[in-house]
Amino acid sequence: MTSPFAAFVIEPNALFTSLICLATAFVLGVAIGLERQWRQRSAGLRTNVLVAVGAAAFVDLGLRSAGAEGSVRVISYVVSGIGFLGAGVIMKDGTQVRGLNTAATLWASAAVGAFAGARLPAEAALVTLFVLAGNTLLRPLVEFVDRRPMRPGETEALYRVHVTVPAEQVAFARDLLFDELERHHYPIREIETLAQGKDSVELAAVLVPSRANEADLDAIVDHLARHDEVISATWTVSTTS
Repeated sequence: MTSPFAAFVIEPNALFTSLICLATAFVLGVAIGLERQWRQRSAGLRTNVLVAVGAAAFVDLGLRSAGAEGSVRVISYVVSGIGFLGAGVIMKDGTQVRGLNTAATLWASAAVGAFAGARLPAEAALVTLFVLAGNTLLRPLVEFVDRRPMRPGETEALYRVHVTVPAEQVAFARDLLFDELERHHYPIREIETLAQGKDSVELAAVLVPSRANEADLDAIVDHLARHDEVISATWTVSTTS
């Protein structure tokens, strides 16, 4: 009579290889996750370790069960599947999108695990070094760029011309914005109502062009502010998403 456990054969060499793969993914996942945990990110030490180890386990399983072809199929599934996990940490807060760096780090942790599971520990370590460099060494450069005042001529930007008028003059303000901006050859994408109270309403005309001349916008708002019906006029610029 054949034992039901006959199919469960432990191969010491294969088991040791899997141990090395998973241990490599674990150690490198710790290196990435520790930096994330230190900065108090939502996906910290445990999450990055589990992503790396999980990717390594799946790739190792594919390699052992179906060879190189099986590992390639598993890697393609890991690449697409980790995207769903990354999407869970991305949040939209008003006009700001948060969590993109965390999602990208998780994706990179999966790549580290995939290299480890494919028996390429040196490459896995190399990817880890680049991930850590991206999250640490580039921070001063990012902070330097963010501290620079934004100049409209240097970036793709979203321009708005604002007017505040009495509540009963909203229709007049819309026509005034259209006429004034059309006269200076700045087409309008839309007019937003930013604030509405009992006595006044603030409108903002969103311009179609991604670049505009500051002198033109200054002249436009100066001319708008001269109308008796306009309480205030100004323009703003913000980066596009």
